[in-house]
Amino acid sequence: MYAHVWKRGESLSLPVGKVVCIGRNYVEHAKELDNPIPDEPVLFLKPQTSLVGAEDALELSDKLAPIHYEAELSILIGKALTKASEKEAVDAIAGIGVALDLTRRETQSALKAKGLPWELAKAFDGSCVQSPFIPLEHDLTAIRYGLDINDDAKQRGDTSMMITPVAALLSHVSQYFTLLPGDIVLTGTPKGVGQLHGGDALTLTLEGETLATFSCVSVP
Repeated sequence: MYAHVWKRGESLSLPVGKVVCIGRNYVEHAKELDNPIPDEPVLFLKPQTSLVGAEDALELSDKLAPIHYEAELSILIGKALTKASEKEAVDAIAGIGVALDLTRRETQSALKAKGLPWELAKAFDGSCVQSPFIPLEHDLTAIRYGLDINDDAKQRGDTSMMITPVAALLSHVSQYFTLLPGDIVLTGTPKGVGQLHGGDALTLTLEGETLATFSCVSVP
């Protein structure tokens, strides 16, 4: 059962809520999937049941394969936000981490072609892998994070390259969805997405600090 935890191991006294995701927030990622650059943030949701921690092996269901990774800076909300200003949004950040937005890419492409919602591709059980969190002691406009697979650098994100910065994203989301304590916002993925395989060894880092290391296991 997933629970929010600090990097040093202590549990966070916040409930587990919804996950609000931002699509196409890096120009190069939009280009690599041949998607148009959006005029405003693309929003979609993952339910509580999508969340799994990065402390244990990541199970990849053969029935849902192929499954792709998208590493993202994740924001843990500590105060309720409704129609919030950017300052109010920043003040509500309880912690930051790195998450994987797992995606059934072929299914997503088929759904998009039919003009259908993405839930079957994006919101399945275990589709949001969340690292432990650390306190926000960084400049939100210049946070670097990354994903390595089998000791090979796959993704490198930098908030300075986001189309919509973090504070503006949180404010924008709160105009449509009230963010509650324990909710998570995923802020978009940089270029370098790809497929996961059983046996892959993954490392999530933030500002040079390793937040999580885990392996993938294929399951029926």
